[in-house]
Amino acid sequence: MIFRSLFAPLCIALGLVGPLLSPRRTPAASPPNIVFFLVDDLGYADVGVNNPNTFYETPHIDRLAASATNFTNGYAANPVCSPTRYSIQTGRYPSRVDATNFFSGERAGRFLPAKLIDRMPLAEVTLAEALKQQGYHTMFAGKWHLGPSEEFWPTKQGYDLNFGGYSRGGPYGGKKYFSPYGNPRLQDGPDGEHLPIRLAKETSNFIHQHQDEPFFAFLAFYSVHTPLLAPQELIDKYTEKAKRLGLSDQPAFAEEEQVWPNAKQPRRVRTLQAHATYAAMVESMDRAVGNVLDTLDQLGLADNTIVCLTSDNGGLSTSEGSPTSNLPLRGGKGWVYEGGIREAFMIRAPMIAQTAKSSAVPVVSTDFYPTLLDLTGSPMLPEQHLDGVSLRPLLEGDSNLDRDAIYWHYPHYSNQGGFPGGAIRVGPWKLVERYEDGQTQLYHLDDDIGETTDLASDHPDRVSQMRQQLHAWYQTVDAKFLRPKPNGPAAWQPQ
Repeated sequence: MIFRSLFAPLCIALGLVGPLLSPRRTPAASPPNIVFFLVDDLGYADVGVNNPNTFYETPHIDRLAASATNFTNGYAANPVCSPTRYSIQTGRYPSRVDATNFFSGERAGRFLPAKLIDRMPLAEVTLAEALKQQGYHTMFAGKWHLGPSEEFWPTKQGYDLNFGGYSRGGPYGGKKYFSPYGNPRLQDGPDGEHLPIRLAKETSNFIHQHQDEPFFAFLAFYSVHTPLLAPQELIDKYTEKAKRLGLSDQPAFAEEEQVWPNAKQPRRVRTLQAHATYAAMVESMDRAVGNVLDTLDQLGLADNTIVCLTSDNGGLSTSEGSPTSNLPLRGGKGWVYEGGIREAFMIRAPMIAQTAKSSAVPVVSTDFYPTLLDLTGSPMLPEQHLDGVSLRPLLEGDSNLDRDAIYWHYPHYSNQGGFPGGAIRVGPWKLVERYEDGQTQLYHLDDDIGETTDLASDHPDRVSQMRQQLHAWYQTVDAKFLRPKPNGPAAWQPQ
C-alpha cells in the first residue's frame, strides 16, 4: 500500500493510469458492499423526501433517497423497537418467538400483557451470519437492544466488530449523547464528543479498512430516541427557526384516546413539528448519514454499495415529551395506526441499471433480509427469512409483489399509550383489531391515510374476510394475547 501511494502520482503524471491504479476489486468481480442505516424512532413525516413541509432538515437522507428507491408504503414489523430490530436481523415476524415488545416492556393495563421473550435466539441465522458465510466483513455500531446479556450481543450474532451495541434501549449512561458515554461497548472519546457523529466515524473507519473486500456495515443510531439532547448551537438554530416561521405560539397538541386505566392526565398527541431539540437531533443524525455517504463517494465505492435506510417504529408523538408530529398519519410510536408503523424506507441498489425512483407497494422490515441476499447474489435461506420477500422486482420497476398481506401483532400496553392490538393490510385496505374487546376498524389508506373514517359498518363482508385472514396468521405464528389479572375478568381471545 505504501508503494502504491508513492508511485500513483508518478503514474498519473506520465499518463500511465491503468491496472496499477485500478481497485483490487472491481464491481464486476466483487460482491456489492452493504451499508444499512437504522434510525431509532424516526417518523415517516420527519424526512423531507416524505414531507416537503417538514420542520426538520434532512438533506443527506434526501440525497440518498434521490439515488434510491423510496418506498412510500414501507413499514416496521412492530410499533416499537426491539421486535422490528429482530425482524430486520432475521427476516421473521417477531411474534414467532414472542419478541413482541421492547425488551423488558411488561406494563399492565386493564389486563396483563402477553408473555414476552426478551432476547433474539442464538439459533437464528442472522443477516450478518448469512453474509459472513459469503465472505463479508461485518460490523455493528449503535443501538442493539436484542438481548439482556453479552451472549446475545452483536459479536455473538454474526458481527465481527461492535461499537456501542448492548442491552440498553437508549444512551442512558455517562453524559448520554455526549462523551463520556458510560457504554460498555464503546470507548469514550474526547469530552463532549457527539454520539451520532462518533458512530458514523467508526462506520467510516471500518469502510476504509475493508474497502478492497466485501463488507456489511450496520449503523443503528441511538438517535432520535429520548433523552432529548443535542448540540446547543443546533438547538439555537431551530429555536430561531420556529420563531421565524411563527410556530412558537401555535397550538401544538390535540386530544388522543386514553388507554391506561386510572390515568391522572389526558392523553395528548403532537400535531405541530416545532420542537427545537428534536429538530437538532434529526439534523445531527442526518449529518452522520452524510458523513458515511461521503466516505463511500471519496473511496469510489458508491457504485458498488447497497445502501438501506429505515426506522424501527414511528415518531414519538404521544408520550415522553412528544417531540414530533406524524401528521397526516394517525398516532405514533407504540400504536398500530400508521403513525406507529409506517417508516422512511429506502434502498439504493446500484447494480440495477435503472431502479425505480419510488414504489407505493406495501413492504415491511422483514423484506430487507431476502432482498439483500438477492442483490448480493448470496444463497437464499427461505427457512430463515420465511416472512420476508425480496424487493428486487420493485427496485426494477415492477408494480406488484407476490404477497397477499402484511400483518402486525402487538399484545402489550405501550409506554406511549397505544392500545394492545393487531392489524392486517391487504392492498389499500387496513383492518385494526383491538385486543381488549375484539372490536375492529377498517380503513382505506389510499383515500384516508390519516385513518379518520372507520368503514367497518359499510363493508361487513370485507371485515369478516380480513379478520379471518388475520386470525389464520395468528395461528401460523403462534401469537400470544392478553392475560387476565388475578381474580379479574377473562381477556378476549381470537376465535
